[in-house]
Amino acid sequence: MAKKQSAKKMDSGTKRTVIPWIVFVFSTSVVLISFVSVIFPALILASDTVQIPGIQPVTPDPFETGIWSGGVIITSIIIFGLAFLHHKKKITPLSKLFERIFSFEISKKVSVIALAILLIIYIAATAGELSSQEQFEDYIGVKERLDTWSIDTISSFEPHVRYALLSASMEIFGNYKVAAFLASIALLITTYIITTKITNKRFAGIVSTIILLQSSVFLTYDTSVSYTNFWILFYLISLYTVYKFWPLSPVSYLLSIPSKALTVAFLPMSIYFILRSQISKRQKIILSGITAGMILVGAIAATGSLSPTQGTEESFDAKEFQMGWTSFAYQLRSDGLVMLFIIPLVVGLFIVSRNGVRHGESLMVLISGMLLIAPIVTGFTTQTNQPYRFVPLVVFFAIGVGVLLSKRQA
Repeated sequence: MAKKQSAKKMDSGTKRTVIPWIVFVFSTSVVLISFVSVIFPALILASDTVQIPGIQPVTPDPFETGIWSGGVIITSIIIFGLAFLHHKKKITPLSKLFERIFSFEISKKVSVIALAILLIIYIAATAGELSSQEQFEDYIGVKERLDTWSIDTISSFEPHVRYALLSASMEIFGNYKVAAFLASIALLITTYIITTKITNKRFAGIVSTIILLQSSVFLTYDTSVSYTNFWILFYLISLYTVYKFWPLSPVSYLLSIPSKALTVAFLPMSIYFILRSQISKRQKIILSGITAGMILVGAIAATGSLSPTQGTEESFDAKEFQMGWTSFAYQLRSDGLVMLFIIPLVVGLFIVSRNGVRHGESLMVLISGMLLIAPIVTGFTTQTNQPYRFVPLVVFFAIGVGVLLSKRQA
């Protein structure tokens, strides 16, 4: 009997040791491949030059460095160097500074005041956009659809939840943008709440909120009618409700799909988050099964109602798949924090996961999953990658930074 218990403990210990390494190797591989185009923008697509008879092709230097290459390399060297010195306790003041940052916490009252101040600043700075005309090209088509949309017109798969919320915004406020703006405010609040919950630190929640608030991609689309944040908000709520009231988690996730069908691809990431959550094993099994069942059934039903022009294709396109890997470098080039710190962040998440922080692994999966979705979408469908699709990546990046500040837990 004692031998069986000992064997079970050894098996459990092996899993706890191996799984973080598997997640780390997978995540770092995806991140590093994505960063090839950050360091060498033309390298991945250098072999795709079209040869025209009689004309000498003009091709970019595949090893010409990008504008972020120096910053990424220098920042990574500095951060990894400081981390190594801290680990070896070579510089006592540095170690003490790190320990103070990791142990720092604020009271509930201070955190509420800080969050309120951040939201007031954001609302005051952004409210003026509600009265301006949206400039995105897709707005014309979206507005035409909204002008004719009603519950009675639902006959095929479309982002009907998004249409319903935008239509309600027009009915109540006389402006489509108000609902989109409220969703962005709610996304900021939800980012704070979920970070605070999984890290057990209010300070981490404030840090994550600040990081999301400064994001160029987030601020570009926060009031957009064409590219609303409803899908991201519903998905993030589904992760949060895993802890607060788990039966609502698959419902919230399901609502994200008719807001933006891309969230179907988030299913593996959700399952991993559930399995790494601090809920009972029984709840994990039930919740994973319900979530997977609902999403897969919904996806099959939606696929059956799609027309051939709604983003599907039969064959894999290798060139488009390659182009998908380059989208991160081009479409997040204005988000300096993500560009400079995502590599150190993934390594840091691995380290804290080894020290007992459960969702260090989950955030690695969420971040690398978002990066992997880009080439999959372009390689297997007729869809293209647009910058707004990286807003979830910025959200996960912000939460990941908060996770580094977690209270250590077994």
